[in-house]
Amino acid sequence: MSVLVNKNSKIIVQGFTGGEGTFHSSQMIEYGTNVVGGVTPGKGGQSHLDKPVFNSVANAVTETGADVSIIFVPPAFAADAIMEAAEAGIKVIVCITEGIPVNDMVKAKAYIDKFDCRLVGPNCPGVITADEAKVGIMPGFVFEKGKIGIVSKSGTLTYEAADQVAKSGLGITTAIGIGGDPIIGTTTKEAVELLMNDPDTDGIVMIGEIGGNLEANAAKWIKKNGNKPVVGFIAGETAPKGRTMGHAGAIVGGKDDTAAAKMAILRDCGISVVESPAQIGNRIAELIRVSV
Repeated sequence: MSVLVNKNSKIIVQGFTGGEGTFHSSQMIEYGTNVVGGVTPGKGGQSHLDKPVFNSVANAVTETGADVSIIFVPPAFAADAIMEAAEAGIKVIVCITEGIPVNDMVKAKAYIDKFDCRLVGPNCPGVITADEAKVGIMPGFVFEKGKIGIVSKSGTLTYEAADQVAKSGLGITTAIGIGGDPIIGTTTKEAVELLMNDPDTDGIVMIGEIGGNLEANAAKWIKKNGNKPVVGFIAGETAPKGRTMGHAGAIVGGKDDTAAAKMAILRDCGISVVESPAQIGNRIAELIRVSV
């Protein structure tokens, strides 16, 4: 078992023939991901990376039976790409694109709520189920198959956590990069819930950052419903108040938005909080040994 994507997922790439789409699609295919085609309007009928190109997501779904889409479409058109995927019947939509206007995402999120689909991102590294499917831009070699799930707002910290978990001898089931924009499809709580309900996942690493209440909401859910050990880390301890740090959603608004305040909430909810990302691997290994 895994969550969101696996070796049987049929994946299409929106923005397939562009520079980003081409590079990352080739990496995904090399990893062993079941990429069944791509979408670039006006280039339907062509072949790219030995896969068929379609004019629309609807065409791609009809021809290939695709159920997962990854989006490498420029920011001005990415919200439309998300809505098109949902309307065509795609079940898991992974949007990598950074810089989508917030107003566009407000409309897109409201629109896709009408459909039976899950959006991951935007502005995220994607989702990977180790040794099965890499639907994103993460370095695949870091993710060894194992028993730990990762939920993270940060791309690079996802890779760091995965590397440490592998070195501690545990490995990864699925890692979900939820994205750092103010409006995203899958929240920290929803991603944690998926992994908590996955029988193959024995423990969870939850990486958050300053700004917003996603981590607090997840922590409260874990306190009430959690049945597996969770290690938490909050990035941005040294960030000055009121300044956006890297991610558009990473801004300290009030006193509860700071890294220290979030860490306190996580601890209060029974999550094992580490002060440095360097401690993630050892801490989850300790907790797994205790809980077995």
